[in-house]
Amino acid sequence: MSCTCTNGQDRRPQLRDLDVEIPMGYVRVASRLLRYLPLTALLLMAIPSSYAQKVDLSGRYQCAQAKMHGKVIPCNAAPLILKNDGRFELRGWEGSYLVNGPWVELSDSLIKTRAKIEPGHKIVLRYFGKHGFVEMTYERRVVELGKTALS
Repeated sequence: MSCTCTNGQDRRPQLRDLDVEIPMGYVRVASRLLRYLPLTALLLMAIPSSYAQKVDLSGRYQCAQAKMHGKVIPCNAAPLILKNDGRFELRGWEGSYLVNGPWVELSDSLIKTRAKIEPGHKIVLRYFGKHGFVEMTYERRVVELGKTALS
């Protein structure tokens, strides 16, 4: 014999029937964070750590070309020498250099300038001199098996 009750006698208990408050705020956020904590820890251990590489630009850079008034001319200027200790020499000008991203900052006690590092062991120094805007391109000298070549 089945009875059809209309006053809720045969229904299942619902969450709203209990006098329990659903956790909100910090408790809910903390429970969600704890759910993803093991996965996050695993991913951080699996990803190799990468450290910033210190760029070594030290060496002798020969002037390859100069550009004045928009014309490229052969260059016979003195070389740019970047030493291991962070010092440089250029036509009697001595000071310190610092690699900052794609730039080499050359400075002494009075003057500070920067040159662009370009692919192929090149450093491009742009300045405004007595001949107007000048662009000097220096290429690194690499010594291999007794031979000297520009690379």
